[in-house]
Amino acid sequence: MLPEPLPLLSLIIWLPIIGGVLVLIRGEDRASQSRWLSLIVAMATLLLSLLAVARFDYSTWHMQFAENAAWITSLHINYGLGVDGIALPLIVLTSIVGVLVIIAGWQSVTTRVAQYNAALLILEGLMIGMFSATDAMLFYLFFEAQLIPMFLIIGIWGGPRRVYATIKFFLYTFLGSVFLLLGLIYLYIKGGSFDIATLYGLPLTATEQYWLFLGFLAGFAVKIPMFPIHTWLPDAHVEAPTGGSVILAAIMLKIAGYGFIRFSLPILPLGSLELGWIVITLSLIAIVYISLVALAQHDMKKLIAYSSISHMGFVTLGLFIPFGLLAGGSGSAPDAAMSGIDGAMVQMVSHGFISAALFLVVGVLYDRVHSREISAYGGVANRMPWFAALAVFFAMGNAGLPGTSGFVGEFLVIMASFQANVWFAVLAGSTLVLGAAYTLYMVRRVFYGEVANDEVAKLKDLKPGEAIVLGTLALLVLVLGVWPNPLMNMFDASVHHLVEHISAALPA
Repeated sequence: MLPEPLPLLSLIIWLPIIGGVLVLIRGEDRASQSRWLSLIVAMATLLLSLLAVARFDYSTWHMQFAENAAWITSLHINYGLGVDGIALPLIVLTSIVGVLVIIAGWQSVTTRVAQYNAALLILEGLMIGMFSATDAMLFYLFFEAQLIPMFLIIGIWGGPRRVYATIKFFLYTFLGSVFLLLGLIYLYIKGGSFDIATLYGLPLTATEQYWLFLGFLAGFAVKIPMFPIHTWLPDAHVEAPTGGSVILAAIMLKIAGYGFIRFSLPILPLGSLELGWIVITLSLIAIVYISLVALAQHDMKKLIAYSSISHMGFVTLGLFIPFGLLAGGSGSAPDAAMSGIDGAMVQMVSHGFISAALFLVVGVLYDRVHSREISAYGGVANRMPWFAALAVFFAMGNAGLPGTSGFVGEFLVIMASFQANVWFAVLAGSTLVLGAAYTLYMVRRVFYGEVANDEVAKLKDLKPGEAIVLGTLALLVLVLGVWPNPLMNMFDASVHHLVEHISAALPA
């Protein structure tokens, strides 16, 4: 790892955590001050993450801004940090969403404001810490610690069934993580270190890789979540406050994709090759079946939640398609494999922006009408034209319209799938029809037609804060859709190295 004199990553991680503690200490008597302090901390975190982008060397796959200090010496656990082109985009995504969520909750969150903002800031720092960790046990600690603030966000500021949703969320995600912990302990026993780079070189047998792959799959699959252990997500989304749903969809669902890239693919290439069909099958089921489930929803939040599960199927599909391509040994296999992983990376960032925007759109309507039922709306565009224009744009991005970020990632994954198996591409491509079906169903019923009732007739267009948040996300979705090269250049060297590492580890 390249040495870094300024502890930039520690600043990005601990600034929001310490800021969250300070917001909590100030208490509820100064709600306005806590909002401004939270926004300043989140903005400072974003500026630091953009500084990391400005100083990032795009030409190398090595970890940058490295920090390493002994922590628990008896177990060889270090405070090890570093980022490559795969981690940095997710850190920037986290810091952008962190700012927007605080602005979005400026007026909608009126109870326990300081506690709410403190939980968001602490959660942001923990997520950035997980993306930055180069020690497997430090990764796991950040990985698990995120459950606490999200548990509180849903449990305190959630809807009527928040207790049920919170317990279900915690049990599913925590129990899955037990298998991940067991796998990391086994790797430590084999290699004598929790350093992730060291684990990449462990000479694991095929049998060891198979069992470890299943353990990691259990830990990560529940976080995405993959079919059939996805049922906690719609409940969590429906009961979570808008800010909680945004963080959950935009960032926390990406944790598992990152975990697959950081652990399963490079450490367990044989396991990923032989058992990757499980992930591919479950991904295709998610893309098709969950899209059909979304079509049957009457609650806007549930529809978007199921849509998220379907779109995250492209991430896991793009990550595991390359193993079949590389095992085939054709000359074009490395390029096709890179296309799949590139698509998965773009999809993670794109879905972060689009899903955040869609949940914020629902939040804007809920704050005014206090209903998420599609049947409670109609003709919203007549009363809120600017809001409707942005909402329709995000809906088109969710459906994969060319020119939006939603198209780029899915197109790359479908291209890679086509080279692996034409039926994979056909099933994955069905999302272009099904996604448009459930998205346009919601748009037509909610935004067009005659004004449905007096509640809709009283609606007023976007407030300044809402316009800033949704306008920013619209710009990001558009720019990434028409000019994805800056993002792809950031992770190109890291993805190329990952494909080379996998190719070298697979049997000829």
